[in-house]
Amino acid sequence: MKTLDDLLLLGDPRLYQVCEPVMQSELPLVSGWVADMHNVMQQIREKYHFGRAIAAPQLGIMKRLVYMNIDEPVVFVNPELSDPSNEQCELWDDCMSFPNLLVRVMRHRHITLSYLDENWQAQQWQMSDSLAELLQHECDHLDGILCTMRAIDERSFKWRG
Repeated sequence: MKTLDDLLLLGDPRLYQVCEPVMQSELPLVSGWVADMHNVMQQIREKYHFGRAIAAPQLGIMKRLVYMNIDEPVVFVNPELSDPSNEQCELWDDCMSFPNLLVRVMRHRHITLSYLDENWQAQQWQMSDSLAELLQHECDHLDGILCTMRAIDERSFKWRG
């Protein structure tokens, strides 16, 4: 079982890699990966008091997989964003891979997320506001993009306080 010690931190070269899709033959591995992601997210919540979702590459699992647990757990296999709204919002983004740093970014207010669920069934979810920005952040991880790379300007960084 992976723990907080397995979480990749800012500067780890794996965080900048583009992840490979989960193959259908790997579906039996997904539940173990998700259990690891859930465990680490719970530890982040206990230690830092935040955490709504985690992307597999943050644990060195270089697959296109996101686990979200807000009201109930949701697994996004091979998620793809589409239909980003022209309307954007500005926010202070946080990340488990650098838990004490906040980064000011712009995100689309509305998106469509297409993904496969844990049963390899195609799903689609129209997301807005906080869910939309969260999944943009997590899908960025799958493409090797950190919110530090999306900072609005050089003054868009601050310590969590």
